[in-house]
Amino acid sequence: MRLVFAGTPAPALPSLRALLASGHDVAAVVTRPDAPAGRGRTLRPSPVKELALEHGVEVLTPKHPRDDDFQQRLRAIAPDCCPVVAYGALVPRPVLDVPVHGWVNLHFSLLPAWRGAAPVQHALLHGDETTGASVFLLEEGLDTGPVFGVLTETVRPSDTSADLLERLSVAGAGLLVAVLDGLEAGEVQAVPQPADGVSLAPKITVDDARVDWTVPALRVDRQVRACTPAPGAWTTLRGKRVKLGPVTVTDVPLAPGVLDGDLVGTGTTAVRLGEVRPEGKGAMRAADWLRGLRAEPGEAFA
Repeated sequence: MRLVFAGTPAPALPSLRALLASGHDVAAVVTRPDAPAGRGRTLRPSPVKELALEHGVEVLTPKHPRDDDFQQRLRAIAPDCCPVVAYGALVPRPVLDVPVHGWVNLHFSLLPAWRGAAPVQHALLHGDETTGASVFLLEEGLDTGPVFGVLTETVRPSDTSADLLERLSVAGAGLLVAVLDGLEAGEVQAVPQPADGVSLAPKITVDDARVDWTVPALRVDRQVRACTPAPGAWTTLRGKRVKLGPVTVTDVPLAPGVLDGDLVGTGTTAVRLGEVRPEGKGAMRAADWLRGLRAEPGEAFA
């Protein structure tokens, strides 16, 4: 099939690579416009744009898919299908109607669970033991379209959102290609999502990532892993922000927020800090940072 691939961040790269290596023709790529990044806030292309240019594929970067110039170019390319992975913008009805087989989206959850921008983070945050990926027909609603196929993935006890997303993006790429193969052969059909089991996964904000030390240790552990690497779990000490890497739950009793070496109390038992990133400094082992800090007895994170 003749394809126009839509995607922006690094988790979309395994799918684009798989499609470029498949028997399908990737005629163009749609991605978000270059965005400021780094300390210098210089404009940088998306990972998907960089990979497309490496392979000599035409790149379209509309400010919004409703832009007239973009719609005209898409109609001129005349794709049979538009596979989507983490594109980052809502696609309006006139654009959805351009390809014969529609826009087919790879989403990193078992729909209808965790519809939205941060399905992997919410799966970790809520302690899901199993998650997966779904390929579905894109509609104007939020991840509501009928599903072509799914795969499941076990959530490991030490998984961060980066770990889990990496596995899902690689496995999901194979699922996406298989669905497109099936569409071309007329061998797959989308099945409506069930009405039960719907949950939403809005973007995790910096405020959401602040650790509340009064909650149980297991919840602190899940929150830190869900927010690693972005937006980064954090707390404050002596009025300054400290970012936290994954922690380890212990059976040591300790009051919420109180520091004892590299242990921090929670609403149940203490967690052991791993890596920290104090404000204005690079990442370091928590034990080394706290040794230099010389915390007072009973001093606590806020």
